[in-house]
Amino acid sequence: MSDATTSGVDERIKQQSRLRRALIRPELGGICGTIIVFLLFFIFAGDSGMFNAQGVMNWSVVSAQFMIIAVGACLLMIAGEFDLSVGSMIGFSGMMIAIFGVTLGWPIWMAITVTFVIALAIGWLNGIIVVRTGLPSFIVTLAFLFILRGFTIFLPQVIERKTIIGGIRDASEGDWMGALFGGKILGGVFTWMGEAGIIAVFERGTRAGQPVVDGVPMLIVWALVLVILGHILLTRTQFGNWIFASGGDAEAARNSGVPVNRVKISMFMLTAFCATVFATCQVMEFGSAGADRGLLKEFEAIIAVVIGGALLTGGYGSVIGAALGALIFGVVQQGLFFAGVESSLFRVFLGVILLGAVILNTYIRRIITGER
Repeated sequence: MSDATTSGVDERIKQQSRLRRALIRPELGGICGTIIVFLLFFIFAGDSGMFNAQGVMNWSVVSAQFMIIAVGACLLMIAGEFDLSVGSMIGFSGMMIAIFGVTLGWPIWMAITVTFVIALAIGWLNGIIVVRTGLPSFIVTLAFLFILRGFTIFLPQVIERKTIIGGIRDASEGDWMGALFGGKILGGVFTWMGEAGIIAVFERGTRAGQPVVDGVPMLIVWALVLVILGHILLTRTQFGNWIFASGGDAEAARNSGVPVNRVKISMFMLTAFCATVFATCQVMEFGSAGADRGLLKEFEAIIAVVIGGALLTGGYGSVIGAALGALIFGVVQQGLFFAGVESSLFRVFLGVILLGAVILNTYIRRIITGER
């Protein structure tokens, strides 16, 4: 017998080193980027209040916004498709809540529920058109980007003669679903922390003695819940295996019994759901809906997913990686402000980090496929 046979290792199987296995982890880029970003801002903006209670809450809220839409975008991209209508869906859903809840006077819980049903139906329609016609999802969802944005501008102008509808905060007063999206939790914990001197408190005005952070917004709770559930779905369920298979090789997946069309349609619906969660939290926070809400969010979601290690060709990615990409976004966007850097450079950063992430992901794809 050969030494390989004796040791129980088949010499025909190419063995991977630990370094190689680490390099093909989809979260690698997001982990490295997160460490680098935190180190940089700790050095250059550590004394500016970025890492005190209020500063942490500021960039956590921004990161949570990106995370919510990145979860849906990530799972859809792994399934091999794109949705460019995410930003328009955010604006459209927010406007629908305002029209139903303020203009028509419906209870906010009913306005939110009906809006979610409409959004899921649009996501389903996106998916049906893609799988039935074979058209690229890029084209189909680009069309819906314009359709939804057009309705978002047209409807409030016809109904209210304006493109911003306020009064949502008053309409949602005492509504249980309004609190589910616009409330805060752990208020008592932060009050105790303020009294104990762990976090700062207001020294003047009507809020004197109260902590500068009075609770964790439901936006952050929704982001964490979606990331956890998305990660479990992708890595611990048969449906998660179907998502990878549908994006990796759809034809081979069909031949293996994977319901590829159902998977893709479900992912379009999930993307619409995540966009509507974002929109609902946003209108509850601001108390109004605007026709310009959600602009460019579809591209920011895709960038976060790519930074998190997903391949543009589908079949590979990680929800945790996408969440880390969103965290990088939030930290950098707020960190530039704390560091006193011109805020317009944030877009420059997005372009640079996107290019770097695509190059890294291309290298990883070549490792996986054995291409040169």
